[in-house]
Amino acid sequence: MGLLSCPPCLVLRPTRPRPCLCSPLRCANSSRLSVKSTLTYSNTDQIEKDDAKSQVELLSCPICFEPLMRKGPSGINQSSISRSAFKCNYCKKAFSSRDVFLDLTVTAGLKEYEEVLPSGTELFRNPLVSFVYERGWRQNFARSGFPGPDEEVKLAQEFLKPTGGGILLDVSCGSGLFSRRFAKSDAYSAVIGLDFSENMLRQAHDLIRQDRALANRNLALVRADVARLPFATGTVDAVHAGAALHCWPSPSSGVAEISRILKPGGVFVATTFLSPVADLRIGALKPLQQAYRRVTSGSSLRYWIEAELEDLCAACGFIEYRKVRRNKFIMLCATKPKTSEDD
Repeated sequence: MGLLSCPPCLVLRPTRPRPCLCSPLRCANSSRLSVKSTLTYSNTDQIEKDDAKSQVELLSCPICFEPLMRKGPSGINQSSISRSAFKCNYCKKAFSSRDVFLDLTVTAGLKEYEEVLPSGTELFRNPLVSFVYERGWRQNFARSGFPGPDEEVKLAQEFLKPTGGGILLDVSCGSGLFSRRFAKSDAYSAVIGLDFSENMLRQAHDLIRQDRALANRNLALVRADVARLPFATGTVDAVHAGAALHCWPSPSSGVAEISRILKPGGVFVATTFLSPVADLRIGALKPLQQAYRRVTSGSSLRYWIEAELEDLCAACGFIEYRKVRRNKFIMLCATKPKTSEDD
């Protein structure tokens, strides 16, 4: 086994290059750790000796990607997670829910260091933007063809049917607009709302607490970076990213991470905005599309050409690309291929 690993799924490959597991042309001889929601690995016995009351978690350390050990009640819901402590047995970093969410970012708990982040990321960390997101901001998306949260959930649920009963990760969940709807659908064993914005997650917590229908649902909130998702490889059944791709600092890193954490056969559904020049399909007009991209490259938000989205999904190992389009709204769906052992 060599030192190289596949960028989307981080699986080690033999020194002689071969297609990785995330590719439809994957090598049948490649090795892969099969991971369940409750994980096991070679030194579990030693970990149990170190702390007999700890349990191995679905969640992983954002630094070394090793499974986190958990002290406290089990379950993927706000109540149990808020009463639990998490620790990486390898790098020894500890995580807790001191706020209304579990912070699993690399910078969690730091007092002095502060990163300079892209304007698009900082925009949604603003408490005013977080407050108005469901109070007028999101409604403006209708001008671009977004059908509205209820209809968008229905469209997403059609794509997500094969993953029913599994764990759904709502990436860039914001104020929990879709996380709440997915949780109330009872279509999943658990829903995890994930966002980088602390204020968005606080809004999500407040809105969840106000909704009595969510009182006993398996719904949890986690702060994390989409480019470094704190989940073990191949443990999540479905990922949804509503109106999010255009906000990510590095969409390719985010989609690669989503590919890594999805189980074989897992489904990725996302919505975003198409560029005003997205429909210029004539080859001679392609330079206009490229020029528009250069002119808008300094913007905090990215507007897409559909071919870019399909290309990105394929590059990260997804297959069966499908989509729904309305004006500048697009919902895409892609599937992580199954391994030969899953067939």
